[in-house]
Amino acid sequence: MAGTRALLRQCPLLLPQDRRGTAYEGFVTAQGRNFHIRILLPVDLQLKNAKIECSWCLKKILHGYRHILKQRLHSCPDLVSFMVELKTVLEIALKNTQDLHISRPPEYYSCLVRDLEILGWNRVAYVDTGLTTVKLKAEDSCGRQHLITLKLNAKYPTDPPDCLVDFPVPFAVSWMPQNSLIDIYNQFLAALESLKEFWDALDEIDGKTWVLEPENPTRSATTRRIAIGNNVSVNIEVDPRHPNMLPECYFLGADHEVNPLRTKLNNNMHLWDPEISLLQNLRELLGIDFPSRAVLEKSDFAKDCGICYAYRLDGSTPDHVCDDPRCGQPFHQACLYEWLQGLPTSRQSFNVIFGECPYCNKVRKSKS
Repeated sequence: MAGTRALLRQCPLLLPQDRRGTAYEGFVTAQGRNFHIRILLPVDLQLKNAKIECSWCLKKILHGYRHILKQRLHSCPDLVSFMVELKTVLEIALKNTQDLHISRPPEYYSCLVRDLEILGWNRVAYVDTGLTTVKLKAEDSCGRQHLITLKLNAKYPTDPPDCLVDFPVPFAVSWMPQNSLIDIYNQFLAALESLKEFWDALDEIDGKTWVLEPENPTRSATTRRIAIGNNVSVNIEVDPRHPNMLPECYFLGADHEVNPLRTKLNNNMHLWDPEISLLQNLRELLGIDFPSRAVLEKSDFAKDCGICYAYRLDGSTPDHVCDDPRCGQPFHQACLYEWLQGLPTSRQSFNVIFGECPYCNKVRKSKS
């Protein structure tokens, strides 16, 4: 209910269409204009698997920003946060759309070309034919490649460009009329170094463990679902500003497998050492060795859903496991919920449905 109220404050014209909170329809407002939009969430409410339907007008305006919105769907913790991001991107897109119809004075082009020459063409990854969009490339101190996209308006350099980056935190540019692209570039480099420890921690996890989700993480992604064993994994949420601190951890798997891990984590939290890597801390607190990429294959952990017989369903992987140690069959939450809902013997209490496992008849529960 609190989430619905927060969403109404941000988008008063976007209303829920069902009790489960899986469908929203209405309008998003920017620059005094209303744009029709419909948002469909899966039954597990995972934002990364949401589908967005909108009017052709809004689709056309946001065409060049689809990759940004996709990143935000993966990184935003809830629908309210995503709608705030969507409105910000829409404001930028509308502003740039209007700028396309504004003739730029000769000084605009001479100033931009001069700034690019001062910056160095070797740092330029892309310039559009209208000289309104520039992409700059940079390498951080660990050799990782990064891009920053600059959308320039007709009043450049009096007004700063809009900057789009693949960061887990907001990137705000300090700008004065006498500044140039090299000033933005230097701020970009400084921001890259401020996120070095965050990316170091996640790169170590990506390189030394089997990450089940996300399949192809962006630099803005703060979560990792790491395989621990057969149908057992842990989902961690890393704070990009404090990557060496204990992350939020959520275990996935059968109760008899994950309950001992939860107990170990709770009992050993005080042993967390910010001086060693995040991965090493997790190993020591949980008292385990994560399966090695050098020894095992991802297929050893990526077991298909026992209902739809697929591993990925609309982008999501099986994240529910039968609690019976003799069964241990994994399921997608959406598949399990639909299965239990169709059983004549199942019962429901609020948003939780109870019914028999399709393999061993043990009572299972699933949230809508």
